[in-house]
Amino acid sequence: MRNKIIFYVFVLIVSVSSFSLAKAPKELKVGMKAPNFKLEDSYGKTYTLSSFKGKMPVIVYFYPKAGTAGCTKEACGIRDDWGKFKKGKIQVLGISVDTKPEIKKFIKDNNLNFPLLSDASTKVSKTYGVYGKGGYDNRVTFIVDKKGVIRKIINVTNIDQHAKEVYDFASKLK
Repeated sequence: MRNKIIFYVFVLIVSVSSFSLAKAPKELKVGMKAPNFKLEDSYGKTYTLSSFKGKMPVIVYFYPKAGTAGCTKEACGIRDDWGKFKKGKIQVLGISVDTKPEIKKFIKDNNLNFPLLSDASTKVSKTYGVYGKGGYDNRVTFIVDKKGVIRKIINVTNIDQHAKEVYDFASKLK
């Protein structure tokens, strides 16, 4: 009887462990295919990562909170260099767990000229492994080539140089 109980406890532990592991998002690494997503901007326009496949590199940058000092500086850096991104045929998509109204205000307040997408459900942020313990995204950028493959992952620490760094790298992916 004792051996039977130990066996069933062992099976239960293995089953629960396997179930938990199956649900955990896979850590993304350079060279992996970037997970596709479908998100809306604050105006209701839908964006999918796959829609850019075969056309242009995509910079997918996650930011913590619209309207905060660091996020404003990061977004304004891209805004100020938007002409280079557009001319170089490089798409930039900013993503946060903010709601559409919060993002719309952020865009309006800072005259932003590129898409910011709402992941209020946190599904995409969790898939990309950037959703933080405090309920906000970590500041992480993924540079994806035309084939949909992640070519660089940046844990952004230098907000002042972010726009230049991502542009310089993505422009070499042509």
